[in-house]
Amino acid sequence: MIISKRKSKIIGNTSYHIFMIILSLIMIYPFIWAVMSSFKPVEQLYSGNPLNIIPTEFTLENYKRLMEVLPFDKMLFNSIFLSITIPIAMIIVASLAAYAVTRIEFKGRNILFFAFIATMMIPSHVTLIPNYKIIVDMNLYNSFTAIFLSSMFTASNAFNIFFFRQYFLSIPKDLENAAIVDGCSKIGIFFKIVLPNAKPAIATTAILSFRNVWNSFLWPMLVINDYDKLPLTVGLNYLKGSEPNWAVLLAGATLSIIPIVVIFLAFQKYFMASTMNSGFGGK
Repeated sequence: MIISKRKSKIIGNTSYHIFMIILSLIMIYPFIWAVMSSFKPVEQLYSGNPLNIIPTEFTLENYKRLMEVLPFDKMLFNSIFLSITIPIAMIIVASLAAYAVTRIEFKGRNILFFAFIATMMIPSHVTLIPNYKIIVDMNLYNSFTAIFLSSMFTASNAFNIFFFRQYFLSIPKDLENAAIVDGCSKIGIFFKIVLPNAKPAIATTAILSFRNVWNSFLWPMLVINDYDKLPLTVGLNYLKGSEPNWAVLLAGATLSIIPIVVIFLAFQKYFMASTMNSGFGGK
C-alpha cells in the first residue's frame, strides 16, 4: 500500500513537471522564433518553414538596415534615460509617501492611503485627454517633463506606494524604537533603518517601474512629436509604416527586449525576496 502511494506520487510529480515543461516551451517558442528570425535572410523568413527556428544562414543585414532607417542610437538613449531617471524619482516619492502613511500618525492617514489606492481603479485611458490638456496648457508638450509628470502621478506609482507600505509593515518597529531612544529623527530612521532594510522592495519597484517606462507607448506618442525625442517603442511603431521587411521589425523588437531581460536577471534574487517578504499581507 505504501509502495503504491509512493509510485502514484512519483507519477503525479513527473506528469506535473512534464506538463509544465511543455507549457513553458509553448509560451517561450514565439520569443525564440522572433529572436532567431531576426538573423534570417528575408527570403528564408517569407519562404521557409515557419516552424523552422534555426536560420540556414545567419545574417546581420536586418540589424544594419534597422540602423539605417531609424535614428536608433538616439531613440535607445531616450528610452534608457527615461527608464532610469523616472523609476528613481518614482521610488523616492513612493517610499516617502508609503513611510508617511505607515509610520507617521496624522489625521486622515487612512483616507489618504485609500485615495492612493482608488486611483489604481481608474483606467489610464480615462485620464488621457485631461492629462494631455494639462500638459498643453503648461507648455510642456514635446518635452520629457510631460512623460515624467505622467509617470509620477498615475496608478503605477500608487501601486508603488501600496507595495512599499506593505513591505514597511513587515519591518519590526523595535528597530525604529531603538533609534528613537538614541535620538534619531523620523527622517533619519527612514534613511538609516527603513530604506536599508527595504532593498528587496526597492529592487522590485525598480524592475516594475523600468518595465512600465520602457514599454510605455501611447502617452509618449501623444506628447512627443520630435523624432529625436521619441523613445524606442514609439520609434519602432513608425518603423512599421516605413519598412516592409518584417525581419527588420523583428531585429528592432529583439533589441528592445534585451534591457528588460538584463535588468530582471540582475535583480532576480531581490525580486523574489520582496515578493515573499512583503506578502501583501502586512498587519
